[in-house]
Amino acid sequence: MEEELSLSCGESGKPVGATPSSLKMLDVGKWPIFSLCSEEELQLIRQACVFGSAGNEVLYTTVNDEIFVLGTNCCGCLGLGDVQSTIEPRRLESLNGKKIACLSYGSGPHIVLATTEGEVFTWGHNAYSQLGNGTTNHGLVPCHISTNLSNKQVTEVACGSYHSLVLTSDGEVFAWGYNNSGQVGSGSTANQLIPRRVTGCLQNKVVVNIACGQMCSMAVVNTGEVYVWGYNGNGQLGLGSSGNQPTPCRIAALQGIRVQRVACGYAHTLVLTDEGQVYAWGANSYGQLGTGNKSNQSYPAPVVVEKDRIIEIAACHSAHTSAAKTQGGHVYMWGQCRGQSVTLPHLTHFSCTDDVFACFATPAVSWRLLSVEPDDHLTVAESLKREFDNPNTADLKFLVDGKYIYAHKVLLKIRCEHFRSSLEDNEDDIVEMSEFSYPVYRAFLEYLYTDSISLSPEEAVGLLDLATFYRENRLKKLCQQTIKQGICEENAIALLSAAVKYDAQDLEEFCFRFCINHLTVVTQTSGFAEMDHDLLKNFISKASRVGAFKN
Repeated sequence: MEEELSLSCGESGKPVGATPSSLKMLDVGKWPIFSLCSEEELQLIRQACVFGSAGNEVLYTTVNDEIFVLGTNCCGCLGLGDVQSTIEPRRLESLNGKKIACLSYGSGPHIVLATTEGEVFTWGHNAYSQLGNGTTNHGLVPCHISTNLSNKQVTEVACGSYHSLVLTSDGEVFAWGYNNSGQVGSGSTANQLIPRRVTGCLQNKVVVNIACGQMCSMAVVNTGEVYVWGYNGNGQLGLGSSGNQPTPCRIAALQGIRVQRVACGYAHTLVLTDEGQVYAWGANSYGQLGTGNKSNQSYPAPVVVEKDRIIEIAACHSAHTSAAKTQGGHVYMWGQCRGQSVTLPHLTHFSCTDDVFACFATPAVSWRLLSVEPDDHLTVAESLKREFDNPNTADLKFLVDGKYIYAHKVLLKIRCEHFRSSLEDNEDDIVEMSEFSYPVYRAFLEYLYTDSISLSPEEAVGLLDLATFYRENRLKKLCQQTIKQGICEENAIALLSAAVKYDAQDLEEFCFRFCINHLTVVTQTSGFAEMDHDLLKNFISKASRVGAFKN
């Protein structure tokens, strides 16, 4: 990629001459701040985050892994060592050579950034110690924060208004900064000057996702439970009350629901479950809960978006806007949208949730670090994907259900233990396969080239059988994921039987919980009526143990 770009820099460190080839461009032009950049500069952007009280600051990385900043520089939040605003991109020299994994920003604003190596850097507003460097002086340049984090690898960061959270690779949460409502989870309301681990109920839990509202904090643990702490005046903790919470507390109302992600707005919260459903609670004066009214809600309430499964939720602590993306690629928004109150999810013409915040949030900020991939240079992985089922380069073909699938012996031997032995002394260039159907076997071979699968849940059951047979554990996991995403009342029992048959315990547990959560409808399906006797006996006994038949 680099050799195709002739890039030279002027004295300001700004890219001045670039002849990019046909790079796919992230449409950052939807954020007003980017109108200050030239077309050539925009073409080079790989990651970007727009922040600040008016969406007037931006940090972005280029194709050459350089970091640039631009904007009003309130409280030194651009990290340049001064408080001068700049309408020309300036290179952030102090982070030279660092690659950004994730970043978040507060209201001051302050910035918390984690590198791909798991180091944490902070700068900007610091009146409440939200930089975690032990002082209350504004940070004009990025400062490496290592106190209590020196042997930790940080994988996720989140900022509230004036407090900060980080998540480490071993599932621990550290917090610091403003603590007037208990948002750092220490049990007191004293501000916290340096990172300290959030313990209490989280002590022996493995956290997988974190988020911050203006003055509250959230953590999702690997069992799907959600823990919350901090300010609760609008019911944004989902505990059924409005009292603040100085230490982590589990949301009991989500019992039996397995949450995957949490996202926080200014004073409202969204969660996404493993069944692709969304629940919301907290402040609702702009309709940001998507419940059709403007009443605050202190308990989780379901948000209904068509019949499609939701795969992504979006909110950020500086706005009262909510967004979601469905499996079918539809993007919805609700809440405060350009000053209007939208109380039910509204279908947009956007293809990503980021555009909702660029065009409709006040201020126009980004809710996460944006990233764009170039599409003209093929990586090794992309090149291999293109060669799957290509008769021009293949040296082996599989005959399945009377149809050919073209493959490459060397790749199959590299990628799969089964083929390593079966193709070792095999001189044939045609292999007949009758154990599995054409769609299943084709999906298996395609997986070896692409690392992914695209199948209906029913066909994924056949692929699960194959994955179990060939001892392909990663493929087994992917099949389970696909089956989970396609579960409905009609096929739940069939999928449960398949999970039991192929010893897919995680999937079995998921299907069982789905059946219990939709028990009335599931028991009226033909699948339930035709259920295997032993499986039925087992199901009824397990269901009664979890209290499914209590009045």
